[in-house]
Amino acid sequence: MSSLGDNRRTFIERLGAAALAFAAAPAITRAEPAADKAGSEPWLSGLAATKHKQVFDATAHNAGFPMMFAGNYLNTMKQAYGLGPKEVRAVIVVRHFAMPMAVSDAIWSKYGVGAMLGIMDPATKAPAVRNFYINSGPGDMMNPAQSVEKMIAAGATVVVCNLALTIISGMAGKAIGVKAEDAFAEWKAALVPGSHIAASGVLAVGRAQEAGCSYCFAG
Repeated sequence: MSSLGDNRRTFIERLGAAALAFAAAPAITRAEPAADKAGSEPWLSGLAATKHKQVFDATAHNAGFPMMFAGNYLNTMKQAYGLGPKEVRAVIVVRHFAMPMAVSDAIWSKYGVGAMLGIMDPATKAPAVRNFYINSGPGDMMNPAQSVEKMIAAGATVVVCNLALTIISGMAGKAIGVKAEDAFAEWKAALVPGSHIAASGVLAVGRAQEAGCSYCFAG
């Protein structure tokens, strides 16, 4: 079999393993601290009181569109209605295979995130060893001005699925000989500044809607 075929088979096998891991998640997920329990999640602060808000549900990196959909929402609300950050909220939940969008270049390089999830670097056309959705340059995504850290700076709320963080970091750690708990700690410490962790992404999507957010599937 060709190397391309081998890579594809490995990628499919890893996705299958990840799907099984997500199914078994209750037994392996590391709990978040009490401050993030229901009713006291910091990222929910002020959300119910904001009239205009939408949650963007990202299950895959989707070429950066989860960030761009949220950016377009904020921009068009400003352009069409003159509404600013105090009047509009965008909540981006990165869960499932979208979760690595919120971790640093160093994690992508050390753990081979691109090869693991079949994400190709637009510049090299090879499996990504950098997170080109942060500090994005020309060609990294359709609108580099709507990269993850720039969306946070613009007032968007980025929420990371703890379930995906646990499972994907554990799988990536196993592949390079790092204990699951050590990989989890390293990935958690490498989250984009200003992002938040929720016990699970589906919980975060539901909590956002309970707070009055309309829903947008972001890929």
